[in-house]
Amino acid sequence: MKKEWYSAKELVGLAGLPSSPQGVNLMARREGWHQRRKRGVQGKAVEYSVDSLPDEVQAILHACDNSASYQAKRQDAFLIWVEAYYQLTREEREKIVTFILREGLAQLIQHLDAHELHLPGNREQDEKPE
Repeated sequence: MKKEWYSAKELVGLAGLPSSPQGVNLMARREGWHQRRKRGVQGKAVEYSVDSLPDEVQAILHACDNSASYQAKRQDAFLIWVEAYYQLTREEREKIVTFILREGLAQLIQHLDAHELHLPGNREQDEKPE
């Protein structure tokens, strides 16, 4: 959800804004930013509408708001395999399937070991003394 109101504290120092909340409040009054009383807070605390802020500040806030919505997702090993499989050519896919069907997974692993290929994060192989 996109945030639409920001306090002076949240705006301090952004894109050339003053370095104190008091300075931000003075600038807001001088430039006529749209404001409202901050909800749930006693006193004169106010928030400013993102639409009334300078364009540079809006751009930074928009970028920060969007980046917060992205979260790294841990991919399922099967999905990784499927993605890799479909990036191969038809001929490469046929070779792999034929190899696995004829030789089995044990042979595939043996082949990888013979060529010193191992999976990243495999602690047993990563910890082997050289």
